[in-house]
Amino acid sequence: MSEVLVLIDHAEGAVKKPTYELLTIAKRLGEPSAVFIGPADQAAAATDKVKKYGAEKVYVVDDAEIKGYLVAPKAEVLQQLAEKASPAAILIPSSGEGKEIAARLAIKLESGLITDAVDVQEGPVTTQSVFAGNFTVQAKVTKGTPIITVKPNAATPEESEGAAAVEEFSPTISDAAKTAQIVASQPRQATGRPELTEAAIVVSGGRGTGGNFEPIEGLADALGAAVGASRAAVDSGWMPHSFQVGQTGKTVSPQLYVANGISGAIQHRAGMQTSKTIVAVNKDDEAPIFELVDFGVVGDLHTVLPAATEQIKERKG
Repeated sequence: MSEVLVLIDHAEGAVKKPTYELLTIAKRLGEPSAVFIGPADQAAAATDKVKKYGAEKVYVVDDAEIKGYLVAPKAEVLQQLAEKASPAAILIPSSGEGKEIAARLAIKLESGLITDAVDVQEGPVTTQSVFAGNFTVQAKVTKGTPIITVKPNAATPEESEGAAAVEEFSPTISDAAKTAQIVASQPRQATGRPELTEAAIVVSGGRGTGGNFEPIEGLADALGAAVGASRAAVDSGWMPHSFQVGQTGKTVSPQLYVANGISGAIQHRAGMQTSKTIVAVNKDDEAPIFELVDFGVVGDLHTVLPAATEQIKERKG
């Protein structure tokens, strides 16, 4: 059975949930092989994590020589691994960095690339949401090694003990790959909530909040959800741009998306239309968002959300 390379998404040694989703998908396509690019002293912890989700092999690449450079060195690492292992496919998280790595890798391997897949089945055949979420299409790479970036929440992680045989890999990184270096960064402020693009539940607010996001944040915390915002809320200065969901913000695909005081313009819909279940709360019963939802509540979010939050807390005990 051919290997399927999965790039491990991690921070400070902690493996992120999208990695487990990719390993679950990889088992449909072949034999999952995880690729860890990071500090050598964090590799063992990451290996233990991915082993539980079916990784049969873990390639460990010490990033001491390439840390601090932009995506080009990682693309060269994957290129050299692909040339060594001849994988059936390469799966990469569909983050900003992931898609940049995938694009460079596709050029290096002269292979086809599919981005933002919301499902991958045997073949591999991908499912994507295109044209601002108005159409769903299936696609398949016809040249070279299939390189696929997959959106978070595309699969439910399934535990399956793998061998996780560790193989250290020392790539040769070109000087050209080291021409763009990160000289400064601003750490994301910790909120205790999940990352917006990775969250299983997202609670968003729009113009209807009037700038008061307390009901939004209260419901989000009760559900263990991330907080999002529409462009109108961001343009009004109520929330930072990093919270924006939409065509010019972040694209999310959670199990549950709760839109509050959001009209449902196409710009916003493009960023959340692939959510598995959509709930909307809006005073306007003719708001376009109601054309999209699975469940709708016509009412004032400042009344509805606190009541819902209280009920959730009571049920949690």
